[in-house]
Amino acid sequence: MAEYLYGGMFILACVMIYFAYSFYTGTKALIDQGLRTKGTVVDLLQSSSEDGYTYKPVFEYQNYSGDRVTFESAISSNPAPYSIGEKVHIIYSKDGEEQRVETFWGLCLWTIILLSVAAPLLIIGGGYLIYSRS
Repeated sequence: MAEYLYGGMFILACVMIYFAYSFYTGTKALIDQGLRTKGTVVDLLQSSSEDGYTYKPVFEYQNYSGDRVTFESAISSNPAPYSIGEKVHIIYSKDGEEQRVETFWGLCLWTIILLSVAAPLLIIGGGYLIYSRS
């Protein structure tokens, strides 16, 4: 029974590492091929959570065609990470499908989260499988 549990942990870790790598390569491609501009925080969307309220910034920027584009951050926090009117660096894809704030967490959040969860699962599951066979 324990082999199934630890084997499942190992497989889950491998799947999470695969998705972390996918996020990493997508981010790397966006950095290499994306267009950079400055944007402005135009709104802070307030949402209620168990501990009170969190704030999700809404950014606006002008793309290379001259169109104004607005998008919401994927991250919501308390206190608000930005204030309305604050200028930020934005990187977006040429087709306009993907845009992110050019910060460490704005670019690497999901890669870091997935690897942080996958590492202990890989060590525990893989370690058990290796030592149970000896």
